[in-house]
Amino acid sequence: PMWPVSFELLQVKTHLQAQTVAAVAVGHQHNHQSVSDAFETIYRKQGIVGLWRGVNGAVPRVMVGSAVQLATFASAKDWEGSWMVALAAGMISSVAVAVAMTPFDVVSTRLYNQPVDESGVGKLYRGLLDCFVQISGKEGVLALYKGIGPAYLRLGPHTILSLLFWDELRKLACYHPQHGV
Repeated sequence: PMWPVSFELLQVKTHLQAQTVAAVAVGHQHNHQSVSDAFETIYRKQGIVGLWRGVNGAVPRVMVGSAVQLATFASAKDWEGSWMVALAAGMISSVAVAVAMTPFDVVSTRLYNQPVDESGVGKLYRGLLDCFVQISGKEGVLALYKGIGPAYLRLGPHTILSLLFWDELRKLACYHPQHGV
């Protein structure tokens, strides 16, 4: 499963990834000088809660991704066979994960990157569902799939290899059970 190490880092990462020169800027620009400056600025302006802003989009993303990843892998694995079956099942699962997670990635990024008022409340979206509705309504449902190619290039190999290695190690553990454990 794809549990993020730290949601605070996602807020800082999103701010830094969105940052660019004014001529090509899309969305709100935070203009941090470094990772430590981003942490300090967010903490100073919004407190510890600011570092966690957008987590309501990240948690459902991880839940959906992990559920789809494991369910599709297990279903495809029912075909039985060699490690090639696990590889094929991982490939099927990787496509399903990218399709299921990309809308949550888009929403999560929008929630993290939106400007906030003095009290730290987002100026564009009220939350996860509102963000989904606004994107779908204003930009169309396909807007939820922006970046699916790069998302697959990131998630695909991770899913395929993780599930293949997990399955092979599980087989080894079952083949050589530990006595008395």
